[in-house]
Amino acid sequence: MPNPNDEKIKQMLETAHVIAVVGHSDRPNRTSYRIANYLRDAGYKVYAVNPLVDEIDGEKSYASLDEIPEPVDIVNVFRRSIFLDGVIDDSIMVKAKAVWSQLGVIDFPAGEKAENAGLDMVMNRCILVERERLLRN
Repeated sequence: MPNPNDEKIKQMLETAHVIAVVGHSDRPNRTSYRIANYLRDAGYKVYAVNPLVDEIDGEKSYASLDEIPEPVDIVNVFRRSIFLDGVIDDSIMVKAKAVWSQLGVIDFPAGEKAENAGLDMVMNRCILVERERLLRN
């Protein structure tokens, strides 16, 4: 299951408006926190999905994808690989357009499930690095 080519990834990043960050930490020293803030600064509407915290920097944190009040373009996953299959199930349920698993988050059968359900799937790549490389805003 190869990742989409650069043109497809660039299109995903250019057309996305809403990104759900699953595993969004409330600790500023964590990668998920820093990347979520980068995405907000880049102009995306970012929703935190973390059932262990009520809010992050004054914004509501949602316990699950199905609680987010609007359609999600990209589900950005900061959970261990063993949880990716469940996140993909949830992404399919909420009709997200794409799932993006961060560096080190790898589950090829889950990725195939996402693709078979019609979701774009980017696996084991950093959304910040790819956006900087492809869009350079």
